[in-house]
Amino acid sequence: MYHESGAEGRVTLAQHQKRNGFQQRAIGGKLVNMMNIPAPSPLPNHKRYFFEKFGLTERLLERCLGEALSAGGDYADLYFESVTATSLGVDEQIVKSASQGVSAGCGIRVLSGERTGYAYTDNLSSERLLHAARTAALIASGPATQTVQGFTEAPAADLYPVPLGGYDLDLAARLELILRADRAARAYDPRIVQVKAGYSEELRRILIAASDGAFASDTQPLCRLNVFVIAKEDATVTKGTAGGGGRAGLDQFTGSKSPESLAREAARGAILQLHAVPAPAGEMEVVLGPGWPGILLHEAVGHGLEADFNRKKTSAFTGLIGQQVASSKVTVVDNGTIAGRRGSLNVDDEGTATQETVLIEGGILRGYLTDKLSARLMNSANTGSGRRESYQHIPMPRMTNTYMLAGDDAPEDILRSVKHGLYAVNFGGGQVDITNGKFVFSASEAYLIEDGKITAPVRDATLIGNGPEALKHVSMVGHDLKLDEGIGTCGKDGQSVPVGVGMPTIKLDKMTVGGTGR
Repeated sequence: MYHESGAEGRVTLAQHQKRNGFQQRAIGGKLVNMMNIPAPSPLPNHKRYFFEKFGLTERLLERCLGEALSAGGDYADLYFESVTATSLGVDEQIVKSASQGVSAGCGIRVLSGERTGYAYTDNLSSERLLHAARTAALIASGPATQTVQGFTEAPAADLYPVPLGGYDLDLAARLELILRADRAARAYDPRIVQVKAGYSEELRRILIAASDGAFASDTQPLCRLNVFVIAKEDATVTKGTAGGGGRAGLDQFTGSKSPESLAREAARGAILQLHAVPAPAGEMEVVLGPGWPGILLHEAVGHGLEADFNRKKTSAFTGLIGQQVASSKVTVVDNGTIAGRRGSLNVDDEGTATQETVLIEGGILRGYLTDKLSARLMNSANTGSGRRESYQHIPMPRMTNTYMLAGDDAPEDILRSVKHGLYAVNFGGGQVDITNGKFVFSASEAYLIEDGKITAPVRDATLIGNGPEALKHVSMVGHDLKLDEGIGTCGKDGQSVPVGVGMPTIKLDKMTVGGTGR
């Protein structure tokens, strides 16, 4: 892999979030539009952004793709990205961090068979772009060639109208959100002894042009509000967290996502744990609550259904399409087309429209999540799942919003059916081994179920199992499908992207629970 930085230095979103300052790249000189397309007035702003701000032209895009394929290759694409980010943090009623930043750059990829050449630069001058294109070409040089003959933009959805004018830089309204959360958490209970609240937002603009003629652009807003609290009673110290967000403006932080609601939820979780009993250990019936517990589905099953793992035959689901991999009550989909959701996208990071993809239907494995490379090598359809963290990273098959569809059972009937078991409502961290599907997850909020009734809250509960095997033990699926509040971030091969998860209440007839109680 190759990269290039301008004299002013590379500025990434991650770096901005770590600094308590502001840095912005400036492009000097007059920008002249030379692109031979209709005048800009009929086009939405995001479709003109890179041409007007950085002086790109259609001819330059074609030249870069031509250079990228100059040493041979089957396919090449250009991925332009510009991100404006803001982050604020309050700890103990004091503003401890505040940053605003801008990053911009282009990643150039060349595919030749299974080889990938990739180069990126944060200098969008024609010289640097052409140099990066030639470098990517040499990395992936191969015998095949592909000519570049103009671009065709396919229609795209409008899942998240950008707030008028984008995000302005007025920090007062953002700061008030987290101060409101701080006040509400402290007012919940005198045993709340520490409160941290944070707010982050970004406006991400992308432009993709490819040698197969694909051309796409998008402007993607994203906000998130988080609250973290610590409670203390005598020598017992507990913590609670809550958050919410999505692809919209500040007006989304109302109702269940208001600062007060999120603060009270975080405080409630911390106070609840003060008198929790040790979790039991052993194999037992387990009920998973709706919403965020879908993170277990995402990790234990979803990653194993990404096409690159299956193409390389390293997934527990490799070669199982058409076979029974779960209970007949289980249907799992990945859907990037839900308006306003954190994991939704009008187009993926290869310029392909996102879609709803059925992964498991009635317990039968139906397919994998694919990007352009996996689809070509596996001779399958492209599901619009090519995602990347930034212009510095290659795309790969990734999830968007992954969830289990609702069933016919009433949640109260599910709980009544359990003689002795665990009811897991919320989850913290976890680990999964893609090659065999084995997972370990910690439940941040869970309760005992005794004779069909929810009784004592428990602490230090972990769920241990195997993704494909666990789903075979799903015996009841509730009608209360719920998606998470918009807080998910998925990591894979060092890249992080925003995602959504969800599920209805479900019952697993047996699962191993780790704990210190009886």
